Amino acid sequence: MRSDGSQSAPLGLKIAAACGLLFLHLPILLIFVYAFTTEEKSFVWPPPGLTTQWFAVTWNRPDVWQALSLSVRVAAISTAIALILGTLCSAAVSRTRFFGRETISLLVILPIALPGIITGIALRSAFSLADIPFSFWTIVLGHATFCVVVVYNNAVARFRRTSGSMIEASMDLGADGFQTFRHVVLPNIATALLAGGMLAFALSFDEVIVTTFTAGQQQTLPIWMLEELIRPRQRPVTNVVAMVVMLVTLLPILAAYYLTRDGDQIAGSGK
Repeated sequence: MRSDGSQSAPLGLKIAAACGLLFLHLPILLIFVYAFTTEEKSFVWPPPGLTTQWFAVTWNRPDVWQALSLSVRVAAISTAIALILGTLCSAAVSRTRFFGRETISLLVILPIALPGIITGIALRSAFSLADIPFSFWTIVLGHATFCVVVVYNNAVARFRRTSGSMIEASMDLGADGFQTFRHVVLPNIATALLAGGMLAFALSFDEVIVTTFTAGQQQTLPIWMLEELIRPRQRPVTNVVAMVVMLVTLLPILAAYYLTRDGDQIAGSGK
């Protein structure tokens, strides 16, 4: 037992935890290693040599930039839609009482609970029935279905921990609805919205299954990577792109974690 009264973990548990972490993260380390290999056509272990030439090759590949641009644009617009709809839904569910409130809450979070292939097939069928051609906007709509859920879950939890007396006091002091939202509500939910937006962006950026059913002939970056693995051409380029995808998605997830880890300290929560 330690001096602070806590017990140290058994040796077996420490070993099991270390093995679990290696099982999860060792493949990721291999991706980084193969981004520097001199072998072009196959993955050989150990790599016959190390080089940085594939970073220049990746930089000069126009298909990589096209796929990256599409992924960033889709993720940005899907996140913007999710922030608006997720905030409105969470405010309605958490701040008001009406018939069917819990049912609506369930319907909002249902898309992320369903397997992605079910959502993809449903969206593809709906687009086909409505004679909507596959385009940039069909991808955005597909991604927005689960991005809304991420923002909604973050915002509704923060709304429920925010004291309603603060809003009532603001209205009693003469503030209108917009002023109350700007000066009272928004400061309390801002970090939750930012964290939800970052997570939504990360999910949209590396989404594959729903995109496959809604993109038509377009290629987002994850779809491009999948095609490159099926029909390989300069294999290390795929690993270089994978490194970029991991960094792009890891940074907003870490930022969201640090923004929300102290989220229980909400102004007015004790009043």
